[in-house]
Amino acid sequence: MKNSKPSSFKQAVLIIAPVMDYLTEKLEQNFTVHKLFDVTDTAEFFAQQGENIKGIVTRGDIGVTNEVLASLPEVQIISIFGVGTDAVDLDYTRERNIIVTTTPGVLTDDVADTALGLIIATSRRLCQADKFLRAGQWPHSSLPLASKVTGKRLGVFGMGRIGQAIARRAAGFDMQIAYTDTAKIESLPYQHVPDLISLARQSDILVIAISGGKDSVGLVDKTIFAAMPNHALLINIARGSMVNQDDLIRALQQKEIGGAGLDVFADEPNVPQALIEMDNVVLLPHIASATIETRIQMSDIVFANIQAHFAGEKAPTAITY
Repeated sequence: MKNSKPSSFKQAVLIIAPVMDYLTEKLEQNFTVHKLFDVTDTAEFFAQQGENIKGIVTRGDIGVTNEVLASLPEVQIISIFGVGTDAVDLDYTRERNIIVTTTPGVLTDDVADTALGLIIATSRRLCQADKFLRAGQWPHSSLPLASKVTGKRLGVFGMGRIGQAIARRAAGFDMQIAYTDTAKIESLPYQHVPDLISLARQSDILVIAISGGKDSVGLVDKTIFAAMPNHALLINIARGSMVNQDDLIRALQQKEIGGAGLDVFADEPNVPQALIEMDNVVLLPHIASATIETRIQMSDIVFANIQAHFAGEKAPTAITY
């Protein structure tokens, strides 16, 4: 059913956390936009505007709390800038018949590129080498030898779009690729391993690439680190919540594993000092999809979902409950 409001009417949309200016400007040209991150008195804001807001725009790492949603009784759609839905209570949105959309497919290449970058940087100790040179140490000493990347055994935990893109890139380095997922994917040439602990045992490099959600919290813990070879690396470009961060720190400190490359953390933007102080860990501030090209594409999808819904059409990338 098409929207019966007059053409001059603009639906109210709430932006939960800052997004690209490009997206904010597109939204402001077409909707009445409120920015929750600029609100100083949220109780007063919800009392005045809560019933008017019909759409939400948020980021995958931020989501939206049930408390906020309870203050927005007329919300019809949540358009997420990203692919993760773990920061949104999908049981609650299902009960309220709220449409939830993401930006699938667009960030696959960038996230896979970042995973390979972390593998190379961690294995070859590139960040440590950069610091070594800048500190003027080259004329006076030498670095420890690094580890080769080509030919290593790569374990991919989660063989969705991003996992498959990582595997394709790793194949270019002649890596021996295995994966664990809910089922074997017959069309793929890689070895399917039935469970994560078995994958961990046989991997020189273990990449976390599963989709976020309540069921994935803390899946990678001390039992997984104990199973990994002492020289093995953990690479996480998925969600920080999937790794028990305390167990990871302990495994690194006790040299149960050889190192880690992390783009995501349990309590972003807070990163434990213990990780920061380790020279066998490469740390990135959640930038896997942070390229101009990808962020513009993501913005266009977020906008297209909101625009389509309020035009009475189906949101193009709505998730299936």
